[in-house]
Amino acid sequence: MDAQFAIVGKSFAISVTDKGVAHSIVKMKHNADKTYELTPHTLMSVTGVPGDTSNFSEYIQGNVRLYGIRNSQNLSPSETASFIRGELANALRSRRPSQVNLLVMGYDTTTNESSLYWIDYLSAIAKVPYAAHGHCSYFVLSVMDREYNPDITLEQGFEIIKKCIGAIKMRFPINFSDYTIKVVDSDGVREVEMADI
Repeated sequence: MDAQFAIVGKSFAISVTDKGVAHSIVKMKHNADKTYELTPHTLMSVTGVPGDTSNFSEYIQGNVRLYGIRNSQNLSPSETASFIRGELANALRSRRPSQVNLLVMGYDTTTNESSLYWIDYLSAIAKVPYAAHGHCSYFVLSVMDREYNPDITLEQGFEIIKKCIGAIKMRFPINFSDYTIKVVDSDGVREVEMADI
C-alpha cells in the first residue's frame, strides 16, 4: 500500500510519496524516503516490493552517476527515463524482473523545461503532466484532472497537492501518517515540509 504521485509545471515538478513501508498487515517503517536524486536536477520516486525498490533504485542511481562522471555531463530527465525503461525491459526478459513502479521527474537545464515520466513494472513509459502509482491513484488522478492546467505556478501546484492529500485522507481506508514532498526546479532538488505548503 503505497502512495506516490507527482505533478509538473513549466519550470518545476513536485513529487509526493508516503513514508510508510508495510509487509502484509504490519507497518515495518514509518520514515522511509522513497525518492532518489539521480542528478542535481532529476528525481526518481519508486514504489513496489521493498527489496526490488531499493536494489533497482540504487543500481539506477549508481549508473546514472557513473555516466555523469565518465562523460563530464549529466543525463537529461528524458535520457534518464529512457535509460531506466531500458533497464526495466532487460530485467523483465531475464530471470530477475524488478517489481517497481517509478515516477521520474526533472528540470532540463538545456531547454529550461520540466518533465515527468510514468514508468510501470512492465517497462511501459509515458510523458505526462501528472501521474500516480498505487491505490491512491484512484483518488488523486481525478483531483489532478480537475485542477490541473499547463500554466500552473508552484503555489498552485502545492494547492493541488494539498487537495490530493485531503482526498486520500477522506476516502482511503489506510491512513498515511506523513509524506515526503520534493520539488525539482532550476535550483535543483529540495524537500518541502507539509507545514510549508
